[in-house]
Amino acid sequence: MGDGTLKSLQRLSDLAINGAPPAFSTPVHVGRPSVGNKEEFLRRLDDILERRWFTNDGPYVREFEKRIAEFLGVKHCIAVANGTLALEIAIRALGLHGEVIVPSYTFIATAHALWWQGITPVFADIDPATHNLDPAAVRQMITPRTTGIIGVHLWGRAAPVRELQKIADEHGLALLFDAAHAFGCSYGTDLIGRFGRLEIFSFHATKFFSSFEGGAITTNDDELADAMRLMRNFGFSGYDNVIYPGTNGKLTEVCAAMGLTNLDAVDGFIANNRDAYLAYKAAFSDLKFVTMLDYNESEKNNYQYCVIEISPDCGVRRDQIVEALHAENILARRYFWPGCHRMNPYRDLFPHAGLVLPNTSDVAERVVVLPGGSALPLNAATVIADVIRVLESERGDPKDG
Repeated sequence: MGDGTLKSLQRLSDLAINGAPPAFSTPVHVGRPSVGNKEEFLRRLDDILERRWFTNDGPYVREFEKRIAEFLGVKHCIAVANGTLALEIAIRALGLHGEVIVPSYTFIATAHALWWQGITPVFADIDPATHNLDPAAVRQMITPRTTGIIGVHLWGRAAPVRELQKIADEHGLALLFDAAHAFGCSYGTDLIGRFGRLEIFSFHATKFFSSFEGGAITTNDDELADAMRLMRNFGFSGYDNVIYPGTNGKLTEVCAAMGLTNLDAVDGFIANNRDAYLAYKAAFSDLKFVTMLDYNESEKNNYQYCVIEISPDCGVRRDQIVEALHAENILARRYFWPGCHRMNPYRDLFPHAGLVLPNTSDVAERVVVLPGGSALPLNAATVIADVIRVLESERGDPKDG
């Protein structure tokens, strides 16, 4: 018992939430870090220690930026300390102010990066089929104070780039994209990273491609790139010469070394993610009230997020399913519940925002994100499907059995 291969799941009494042993002896997480060639990372680390150049635009950071730009097919990559700083620097470099339209169904950093700079995030609804911004909803939220739109490529699936760009052009708005989920993914045949005025990435440890902690801004705009390079290092241009207001957003050499190590292994990470995704697709194929989020096989995907939606017609609630999975040591998550508009400070500032966000509220109540990638134990997908199958067949509280 404990590896997900021996436990029989046929009735409520077989569930750990009702006292049976859990399917897994140790927790199975969403977003477990992927690690490339350890020896190659340690070689780079030794070089950093010998060189004693730990930060301030070192050789590994420059190499990392060059390789990311080449990988994505974009002119400029500006590496920074994390994805949130990437957003904050990008927003300031674009001169955004007043109001900026964003989805509420996203990680809270997308909204916070605006609020921290005195900009009001205006939440627009999503397309329930894609979980990305609905262009029609974006149009409805434009006011005279609107200066920009932030599209989010949720789950690595491209936002409606063409439609959002048309809206931005019609209204003279800056368009940027939060591509934190979307490294290695494409919009059509073009890799995400070159759309809008700029795009930002996160290389946090929970991302399938990480640099321990880190982020980047990519753009084809030379002037923007020059400004953002100044901004990440206090505005310094050479010694003792500050020419621009800035902050400390620098990526360290050790993080860049991990990023380079993992970039060498990124194809293998994606293959592992795809295997997990396909295992879930097969396991859930006969579950009537569970829908697996699909990836378009004609586009490039990183397959990091294994996402299911629980139908309102299911005999058991989404949160009961999550509770039962946690008891089995499967730490499934309710991303991005309950939506940014229902978190503070936005909940108190905009108490009626939900009236124009029906799809956001509905999707947030139905989504479950499951563990994936190389850390997914053998037969985990089957075990998870069996837990849901038992709960649904009994059509009652999992603790009733």
